Amino acid sequence: MIVRWSIADLPDVLAEVGIERPFVIASPRWKNFDLPHVGWWTEVPSHRLQVPAVADGILAIGGGSAIDTGKYASAQTEKPVVHVPTTYSGAEWTTFYGIRSPDRVIQGGGAGARPVAIVYDVDLALDLPREVTAGTALNGLAHCAEALYVRGHNPEGDQEALAGAALIAHALPRVLDEPHDREAREELLRGAAHAGHALALAGLALAHAMAQALGGRYGLPHGAMNALCLPPALEFNRALVPAEVQRFGEAIGGDAVERSRELALLGGFDRLRDYRVPEDDLSALAEAASQRAGNLANPRPATADEIRSMLESIW
Repeated sequence: MIVRWSIADLPDVLAEVGIERPFVIASPRWKNFDLPHVGWWTEVPSHRLQVPAVADGILAIGGGSAIDTGKYASAQTEKPVVHVPTTYSGAEWTTFYGIRSPDRVIQGGGAGARPVAIVYDVDLALDLPREVTAGTALNGLAHCAEALYVRGHNPEGDQEALAGAALIAHALPRVLDEPHDREAREELLRGAAHAGHALALAGLALAHAMAQALGGRYGLPHGAMNALCLPPALEFNRALVPAEVQRFGEAIGGDAVERSRELALLGGFDRLRDYRVPEDDLSALAEAASQRAGNLANPRPATADEIRSMLESIW
C-alpha cells in the first residue's frame, strides 16, 4: 500500500498507480480539489452508483461512508481505488465494505475492493465536528482492541494495534479540548492509520458485531455505536483473553474497560437510549449481532442472551 501524508501528493500518487481518468466519489464539499476526473459522484453513502466505462480507477474522498462507497465501486468494476480519508475510521486499509442507502440504512456488504494507495492530510480534518471526531477515533480504538484478540490476530497486527491505541488515547482528549491543534490532530490521524492497518491485518470481533447490528438497523453512526459497545465487549473478553485485554489497557493508559468508557463519555457517548434505540428491540438486536462475522471471530462467540445483557448494560 502506498501511503502519503499530504494532499499535495495526490496527483503524483494517482500517476504512480496508473490512474489517469479517476471516477471521484466525494460529497460536494470536496469539489474544491482541482482534479482530473471522468465523473463525480456526490451521493454518499450510496447503493446505486454507476462507474463510467472510461474510468480507469476510483478516487474516494471523505469519511467511512465515502470510503466504503469507493470500495464498493472498486469491487464491482475491478478497478483500483485510491483513498483520501477525512476522518479517523481506518476503513481505507481494508478490502471489505458495507453498502448503505443515502439515509444510512445498511443494504448489504461485500469484499474484493482493490485499494492501492492512501493519502492522508491533517488539514482535511481540522473542522471536523466534535461528535464525528470522537466517534470515528473511537471506532479506530475498537479496531486496535479487537485486533489484539480476534481469532485472526498476529504479531504484525498486534504491533500496529498497540501503536494505534496509544496514539489515539493520548491525542483524542487533546483534540477534543483544542480542535485546531494541528499537532494533536496529526497524532490522532497517525493513530487512526495504525488502527486501520491493524484492522486489515487481523479483523473484527464482538464490539463491531454489536455496533454493526445497531447501526444497520437504525442508520446510526458507526463510530458512536462502537464507542458504546467497546467497554462491555472488553469486559466480556477479559474473562477469555485477560492478557490481551490487559495489553490494550496498558496501551491506552489505564484499565481497558474503564479507560475506554472514559474516552466514550469524553466524546459525548453515554447510552443507547440517547439514540432512541427501543429497549424492546434489544433481543432482536442481540440475535442479529450473535450471527455476525465479528462475533463468530471473537475468542469465544457470545450467545444472543449474553449480547442482550451487554446491550442492556449500555441502554
